[in-house]
Amino acid sequence: MSGHTHIDNLVVIGGSMGSFPVLITLFASLPPEYSATVIVVVHRPKNVKSQLEHMLCPDGRLKEPDDKEIMQPGVFYLAPQNYHLLVEADGTIALDTAETINYSRPSIDATFLSAAAAFSTRVTGVLLSGANKDGVEGLGEIIKHGGRALVQEPATAMSAIMPGAAIEKLDGIEVYAPEGIITALIKSDREYNNGKTE
Repeated sequence: MSGHTHIDNLVVIGGSMGSFPVLITLFASLPPEYSATVIVVVHRPKNVKSQLEHMLCPDGRLKEPDDKEIMQPGVFYLAPQNYHLLVEADGTIALDTAETINYSRPSIDATFLSAAAAFSTRVTGVLLSGANKDGVEGLGEIIKHGGRALVQEPATAMSAIMPGAAIEKLDGIEVYAPEGIITALIKSDREYNNGKTE
């Protein structure tokens, strides 16, 4: 495992239209000691220079990774424009320019599917507001591999298509308003760390 980090607790978050306000609140709410590795995939325009990582998380904890970067606990990664972000079993990130999936690159499904395959029960998938069904298939894989799936309550979403499709298609998901998602993520991180120290 030379040079590789052992990731025990991976949170993958996908969103599209209407997910930015939720993400801003989420990052503002996660405590400094939050130890999970977090990957965020949001649909964003290809060619517009964007400072999205600073908009979403002004404290600097959110960054766009380089290809083959080794994931670290407690660091938040944002899928770069025009790249699929895939996670590898050795804890590295791969940036991929393959065809769009669900008309999107980065695709939420691409990240969720790779996370499920690489980290199985150690993954929590979160699907937020969005106007297409990207992420639903990947969330199903996370559940199939024994991971946890949190979905934004459609009534609280600016665009209910994405969370609504997940609820319609998948069993074993937990549905929360944004505050509930934040509480669940903080609680599971705390439990994970308590379990480690006991």
